Amino acid sequence: MTYFLTCLRPAKAVRRALPAAAALLLAVGAAPALAASHDALPGNWLQLTVTRGDARSSDTRGTLLLCDPPQGHSRAAEACDVLAQADGNVDALPADGSRICPLVYAPVTVRAQGQWNGRPVDYQHTFGNDCEREALTGAVFALDDQEVPEV
Repeated sequence: MTYFLTCLRPAKAVRRALPAAAALLLAVGAAPALAASHDALPGNWLQLTVTRGDARSSDTRGTLLLCDPPQGHSRAAEACDVLAQADGNVDALPADGSRICPLVYAPVTVRAQGQWNGRPVDYQHTFGNDCEREALTGAVFALDDQEVPEV
């Protein structure tokens, strides 16, 4: 009887690992297709993500911002305008110097990957809170329908 139970253990382990292996294969197979589909996009575009909380957070939102015509989130036209002024350089976006943000640490990590005027864009930054993110990047990472209220 002991022999019979030990023989079943490897089969049970294989059954548990099979769904994880299948998910991994699907993810690896989908990555080149996703990259190829983005490479075929005309004009200026950015894949935007906003993650609230620390690196382990699951509160991540994302969208594909297209600028010919502007679409992707509720403030896409405004986001495309400020990106055009900065020639797609997220670090060069005009800051809202009049905004006063609270000294509350609620980290927000943003990422922009894509293409602007034929050049690759890859930007990532962690802000202290949503107010700071809004003050320094404006509408670009405003994936929610509402603006961050001023204090």
